Parts: sequence; C-alpha cells; structure tokens
Amino acid sequence: MVPGAPTTTTMLPASEAAKIYQTNYVRNSRAIGVLWAIFTILFAIVNVVCFIQPYWIGDGMDTPQAGYFGLFHYCIGNGLSRDLTCQGSFTEFSSIPSGAFKAASFFIGMSMVLVLTCIGCFALFFFCSTGTVYKICGWMQLAAGTCLILGCMIYPDGWDSDEVKRMCGEQTDKYTLGACSVRWAYILAIMGIMDALILSFLAFVLGNRQDSLMSEELLGDKTSNNAI
Repeated sequence: MVPGAPTTTTMLPASEAAKIYQTNYVRNSRAIGVLWAIFTILFAIVNVVCFIQPYWIGDGMDTPQAGYFGLFHYCIGNGLSRDLTCQGSFTEFSSIPSGAFKAASFFIGMSMVLVLTCIGCFALFFFCSTGTVYKICGWMQLAAGTCLILGCMIYPDGWDSDEVKRMCGEQTDKYTLGACSVRWAYILAIMGIMDALILSFLAFVLGNRQDSLMSEELLGDKTSNNAI
C-alpha cells in the first residue's frame, strides 16, 4: 500500500451478508434452545423433588413436638421418644390431614406431570415444526408455573389442621405457622415458579424467532426464483 493513498473497502453483496446473518442467527438460536432444554430438565427435577420430599414445614426450637410436613407425607413425634410416627400417602388421598394439603398436592403433582410431558414433547422436534414445538412446550411450562403458584398459595391454608397444631402449637393457624418454620422444599417450589415463567417466556421467544426465520427463508426462495 502506498502511503497517503486512499483506502478502499469492499462491501459484501447483500445476498452474502444476509446468508452470514442468517447462519449466525440460526447458530445462536440453537445454542439458546439447548440451554432452554437443559434448564427445562433441571426444572423437572426440582418439581419432582418438591412433590416427593416431606420438608415443606418443620419443627423449631419451641415446638411441642418434633416433626416435618410435606404435601401429603408427614412425621410427628410423640413427646416420649425421639422416634417419629409417619403417615400420609398420595395414593391414599384420605390419609392427607387437610383439604388444603390435598389441593396443593394435586396442583404440584399436575405441575410435575406437565413438565415431564413437556420433556417428552422434545421428541416432536424430529417430526414437527420447531417453532410449533417451542410454543407447545411454552404453554405447558406456563401451565406448570400456574399450578405451582396455586399449590404454594393453597398449602398454608392447611396449617390450621390438628396434626400441624400438634407439632407447631396452638398458636398455629391458616397462613400463621406458629413455632414452626418453612423448610427448603417450600422455598424450592417458590423458586420453581420463577423458573417456569422464565422458561415459558423463552420458549415463546424461540418459537417466534423460528417462525420469522422460516418466513425469511421462504421470502428468499421466492426472490431467487423470480431472479431466475
């Protein structure tokens, strides 16, 4: 290059620039889609753990009895020994000590089923439109998050049951836990609500991006055909 000579820049043709942009667009969308799928699987694991584990509320320093409660399974001490008496099963709905606990178990269980079904829908990526599958999963995740919200809101309504009062004291009432405390499974379920809402929003965004990408491809094919 001669010093002082004007520099020339070569511009890419519009078609090549569009192809480069489209390639990067597809690559980024796939990377985000993989992350979305991984976090969906992690959310399903969180949902299953929250449904199974009986550590939604538990005893404290000043509780009359030791013990812990889940959605449907609970264990309470008898005050005479350290042994806990455990009861409650989802298959035996009548053994759940409160109507609110039954309703919360139903909604959290429904959320778990929806998320597991969403993971099963991943197989549809091989047969259906990618954007359509993202939107189906997005609606399922939104419904799962709604079920989680309902379950977490209804669950404290059962704190006035006799079994909870036996562990937490007579001051326990609906939405008032008395001497007991909230345990990690309840907190994890609340965090799962935010996870479900974020994942559903991301699924809708990815679905719309796939639809716009397909429309751009169709437009490009028509333009090339007309040019020929």
